[in-house]
Amino acid sequence: MGQKKGIVYLAVVFAMVFWAFSFVWVKEVYVAYGPLTTVFFRLIIASVLMLTYGLIIGKLVKIEKKDYRTFLLLAFFEPFLYFMGESFGLKYVSSTMGAIIIATIPLFSPLAASRYHGEKLSLRNLIGILLSFIGVGIVVFDDSINFITSPLGIALEFLAVFSAIGYTVVLKNLSNNYNTTTIITYQNFIGIFFFLPFWLIFESKTLLTTTFNLPAFIAIVKLAVFASCIAFILYAYSVKKLGINGANIFINIIPVLTAIFAWYILGEPLTFRKMVGIAVVIAGLFIAQIRMKKFIARLVSIQQNGGR
Repeated sequence: MGQKKGIVYLAVVFAMVFWAFSFVWVKEVYVAYGPLTTVFFRLIIASVLMLTYGLIIGKLVKIEKKDYRTFLLLAFFEPFLYFMGESFGLKYVSSTMGAIIIATIPLFSPLAASRYHGEKLSLRNLIGILLSFIGVGIVVFDDSINFITSPLGIALEFLAVFSAIGYTVVLKNLSNNYNTTTIITYQNFIGIFFFLPFWLIFESKTLLTTTFNLPAFIAIVKLAVFASCIAFILYAYSVKKLGINGANIFINIIPVLTAIFAWYILGEPLTFRKMVGIAVVIAGLFIAQIRMKKFIARLVSIQQNGGR
């Protein structure tokens, strides 16, 4: 039993590691290629891999006609609108800053659930949102309330956040009828056609005149294989075993891992102010997601058992 649980925790941690690395890999791609080229080829590679995986394991389900529009809306929110925000945002902000903002997605999801699905919004959700905004503010503003980083980049990253929330609202209507493999495969495939006209207009000619850059292309492949495929498969497995709340708590480590990876690989500064901001954001995330009654009961149990 303990060994099986260890595998589950290992799966969810690796998913977070791959998603943390994705913020660094995007920066590596931008040395040679633009955001649209990055996402466009990432989705093509990911779609082929997920389609192959789905067919091999027999999990790919045909979309019913009545759900065509819903899948189009799903793909519009994510990957299209989400990657438009995240990918262009990362041209203006650091990998760490992008990861901090994206990590607030679980905070805002209860707001959407309350508005569209009638789920109750708790006080701890509101406190968590407030704390995380303070944490983001610590990183974003200096002592004179001036922006340290690009306001445009921050706005684009928050576009990605709210796109992800729209995605979760639509996803709930599909998740009862389709498995995760089917949803991810089709949303990536449809996303290709959303990006295609923008890529043809703005970046296709540039790509033809750009010298092939092997390290940047390898980074695109890593984004597709690890961040868009393997991470989602591992995360879906962990959600099945730990539940949504149990798995989402691990999202809190993404900004920390990204800060470390970006410092080590890209040379991004890891300042005390940035570390404080990350800590406050993570505190807000934990407060919003943790179930206090179970947490207190766990603490009491540990105390009664001699701290074990």
